[in-house]
Amino acid sequence: MWFLKRLGSSVLLVFLIVTLVFLGLRLVPGDPALALLSQSGAAVDPNSVAQLRAQLGLDRPFVFQYLDNIAALLRGDLGVSMRDGASVAKEIGLRLPRTLELVALAAVISFVVAAPMGLYASTRAGGLLDRVGLAAAAVSVSVPNFVIGSMMVLLFATTLRWLPTGGYVPFSEDPIRHFGLALMPAVTMAIGLFALVFRMMRTTCLEVMQRDYVRTAVAKGLSPRRVLFHHVLRTALMPVLAAFALNLGILIGSAVLVEYVFNYPGLSTLMIDAVNSRDYPMVQGCVLVISVIFVGLNLLVDLCYGWLDPRIRQL
Repeated sequence: MWFLKRLGSSVLLVFLIVTLVFLGLRLVPGDPALALLSQSGAAVDPNSVAQLRAQLGLDRPFVFQYLDNIAALLRGDLGVSMRDGASVAKEIGLRLPRTLELVALAAVISFVVAAPMGLYASTRAGGLLDRVGLAAAAVSVSVPNFVIGSMMVLLFATTLRWLPTGGYVPFSEDPIRHFGLALMPAVTMAIGLFALVFRMMRTTCLEVMQRDYVRTAVAKGLSPRRVLFHHVLRTALMPVLAAFALNLGILIGSAVLVEYVFNYPGLSTLMIDAVNSRDYPMVQGCVLVISVIFVGLNLLVDLCYGWLDPRIRQL
């Protein structure tokens, strides 16, 4: 019953997001048919605009457009692009793995670096590494990721020439260059997540260290290493992992500017191009996929919490 309630609320949330995106796109000033026909810069015939609007179904009543859109989504049909008639599902299927690869790399980099630093800083509160970590976390939160990305391009690509400025090469063509092009975008995204993991790990470990069972373990003469890894870390890691998983969805959203800075052809750049050209089906498809991933991660965290702590299932 608890699982069904969580699943139902997740489905309802995705439905509300789809509805809000549909309404928002129609309320934004601008005619998609006019935008498509005026791309060449030539004068546009009003009859051509009306004909294209009829072809795209934009002349139909607003309610019927919405119902047709919901019916298509229930059939698993994301539609076709207004720009070139390409399948929205195929375009998203091509771009989504690239964005997920960046998110996965950023998640691994941030956790591998920040979690051990936060754990060690909690054992040396006020020490040099603790102060350096807190300062780095403050900087990573304060500076936008597109600024960090631009600085990395200027330093590592333009000045030092260690890495390429941007772009994308499939792994099958050149594995080394593939990861070289993905490294700077992934590190840029990881810097923003570093602050969360470091602070959460440090704060949670410090809190757990003050609990009675930890003090009892110390009083029994257990080694500091065993107390830290067997008693403190196991308890402190669960809320850190939960917050980390929830922020992976936010990380996908933050990829919008990062992909744009590094000219990385992922899902976010596809959505930006679709917004600029008023490509309704493409925008709706991209937002739907991102929202499903984000809501799915939230649902997974809820299920893990419910499995680990049976009391939550009574809520």
